[in-house]
Amino acid sequence: MSTTTAAPKLKTSAMIASFADPGQKTAPAPFGHALAKAAEQDERIVGLTADLGKYTDMHIFAQAHPDRYFQMGMSEQLLFGAAAGMAEAGLTPFASTYSVFAARRAYDFICLDIAEPNLNVNVVGGLPGLTTGYGPSHQATEDMAIFRGMPNLTIVDPCDSIDIEQAVPQLAASEGPTYLRLLRGKVPTVLDEYDYTFELGKAKVLRGGADVVFVSSGLMTMRALQAAELLAAHKVDVAVVHAPTIKPLDVDTIVAELDTPRLAVTLENHSVVGGLFESVASALVRRGVSRRVVPVGLPDAFLDAGALPTLHDRYGLSKEKIVETVLAELG
Repeated sequence: MSTTTAAPKLKTSAMIASFADPGQKTAPAPFGHALAKAAEQDERIVGLTADLGKYTDMHIFAQAHPDRYFQMGMSEQLLFGAAAGMAEAGLTPFASTYSVFAARRAYDFICLDIAEPNLNVNVVGGLPGLTTGYGPSHQATEDMAIFRGMPNLTIVDPCDSIDIEQAVPQLAASEGPTYLRLLRGKVPTVLDEYDYTFELGKAKVLRGGADVVFVSSGLMTMRALQAAELLAAHKVDVAVVHAPTIKPLDVDTIVAELDTPRLAVTLENHSVVGGLFESVASALVRRGVSRRVVPVGLPDAFLDAGALPTLHDRYGLSKEKIVETVLAELG
C-alpha cells in the first residue's frame, strides 16, 4: 500500500503579507482597535464592509460593536450606497474594502452618492500600492491618482500604527468624505520615536538634514527614515518630511522644505503618475519655485506578482534601492 504526503494547504498569506521587517516593532490591527475605541466615545460611528471584515481589520470593530457592524457581501456599490444613506441619516460610517475595488469598481457611487453631497463617509481601502503580491488585480498602484480628482474628498496615506490610531478619530470628526489607505494586520510602529502627532492636513518634519530632503507618505516614510540612517554612513545628511495627507496637501510646509539647494526626493507607495510626486511638483510650480524633484515610486505599468521583498526591491521601494538612487543623484 503506497502512501502520499499531502501538499501543504495554500493560505492567503501572500494576499495580506506584512511589509514589516523581521523583528520590527508592530501593532496588531491598529485600524480595527482605533475604530472600536472611537465608537465607544461616539455612538454615531458604524462599520461596514464588503465581505472583507477580516482582511481590513474591521472584524475587530465587529466583535466590539456587533449591533453597529454591517456585512454587505461582495457588492462594493451597495456598500458605499448604504454608507451614504447612513451618513444622510446622521451616522458616521467607515466602509472598508480593498483599494482596487473602491477606486476602480465603485468610483461613481463614491463620487455621486458621497462626495457630491459632501457626506461624512470614510472610505477605508486595504492593500494600497504594492502591499500584496497578487498582481494587478489587487495592487492599487493608481488609487490616489483616481481619487485626487474627486472634489471634497480628503486622502490620507498613513505611515504606521501611530498614524492610523491617531487618524481614525480625526477622520470621524471631519465633515466631508475621506479615503484612508489602510495598513492592516501587523503594522510597524515607527513614528513614536520622532515626537510625532498626526494632524489631518499637516505634513511634519521628522528629522533635519543638510544635503537631501525626502518628502514621503505612507509606508515609504518608514523606508525614508531607514534610508536616511543608511545614508549617514556615506556622510549624506538627509531630512525627512512626512506628508500623510495627500489631499489637501500641506503646501506651505512642503514648499518651504523644498525651496533649498538640497537634493529633493519624493517617496511614495504609488505610481509616479498622479500621486505624491505630481502633487508636490504642482505645488512648487504654483508657488513659482523652479527646481528638480526626483521621484521614488512605482512605475507607470502593471506590476508583477511575487513576494513583497522581491517586488519592493525590483521596483525601487526598498531602503537599499533608495540609497542607490540618492547616491547616484549626488554623483
